[in-house]
Amino acid sequence: MKVMIVVTHLLGTGHLSRAMTLARAFRQAGHSVSLVSGGMPAPHLKDADIPLHQLPPVRSDGVDFTRLLDAQGDVVADTALARRQAALLDHFHAEAPDVLITELFPFGRRILRDEFRALLNAARAGATNPLICASVRDILAPPSKPRKATFADDMIATYYDAVLVHSDVAITPLTLSWPVSKALQAKLRYTGFVAPSPAPAHPRNAGAEEVIVSAGGGDVGADIFASALEAATQDPGRQWRLLLGGTNAAERSAQMAAPPNVVIEPARPDFRQMLHHAAASVSMCGYNTALDVLQTGCRAVFIPFDAGSEVEQGIRAEALAKRPGIALVRSADLTAETLLRALLEVTAGPRPAPLHQGLDGAARTVQIVSEMQGARS
Repeated sequence: MKVMIVVTHLLGTGHLSRAMTLARAFRQAGHSVSLVSGGMPAPHLKDADIPLHQLPPVRSDGVDFTRLLDAQGDVVADTALARRQAALLDHFHAEAPDVLITELFPFGRRILRDEFRALLNAARAGATNPLICASVRDILAPPSKPRKATFADDMIATYYDAVLVHSDVAITPLTLSWPVSKALQAKLRYTGFVAPSPAPAHPRNAGAEEVIVSAGGGDVGADIFASALEAATQDPGRQWRLLLGGTNAAERSAQMAAPPNVVIEPARPDFRQMLHHAAASVSMCGYNTALDVLQTGCRAVFIPFDAGSEVEQGIRAEALAKRPGIALVRSADLTAETLLRALLEVTAGPRPAPLHQGLDGAARTVQIVSEMQGARS
């Protein structure tokens, strides 16, 4: 099959990371795959084996997802959006995919609905008539208005063959965060959680016995890093490492003053390998980061992102905090002292066993899509 995955990450890079994991799974199964990204470039996620086509990038205005900014931080002009749409359609026609996957849309990214609708119309009008699937994580941002759920239902009914839910229905069914109608229910396909292949332990033991503080690949997490720096000054006997994300991570890392027991650097591609050796991880609770923690068995303190009306990470963190070696600190309660108490709690017990079951969602996605495409042939 020729598979095309379309994703636009607006704040962090979790959506792009998950799309890359799916792309690798299709490629490993022998299929041709291309990924179209409309968010800000994320060099640490590049994969030489996965063709990535970059649209003119956009990002959200912080947690205001009703305003799109360009790479310079200016409000995106209509002419720039038109160039994005033209580039997306040009790539679609050049690829002529057998399978088209839109990440999150139509359950999110409604601000980009014009370019997605143009893509879907082109797909349904073309000679190849590809299988069209939506790809969504375990927990969505609940619709703030009924019309948002109605919009998703209408789009799914009009264009889509299936909705790939990257979750275990016994753990986090889509109904926890989204009003699932009967029509939508019929198109849901649960894949299991989408985690990349387990990362081996770091060959140089990088991160050994450190507290590794991260906040994803975007320009967020300032409060977490500030509290971690203060906590580290009160914890001089332990090594801390702060991994900053975002486009100017190197510049910000160089500007931040750090005590002797703290290393500050940009986000690293070997982050997952480092978790095998770390004393603990301090992070938000995005989909990919949570799976990294579970896969490696790293002790963790989750500080879920809850700015604006975001509730997704809080729901996930509450569920995971019931497991041994994992603690939850709400952002409203975050101080150096609460962080240190949570670290003491998780490091007092044995290291949790790595989770191995239910993490083959990428391979299962390939299987589901292949079976559906075969049934259409």
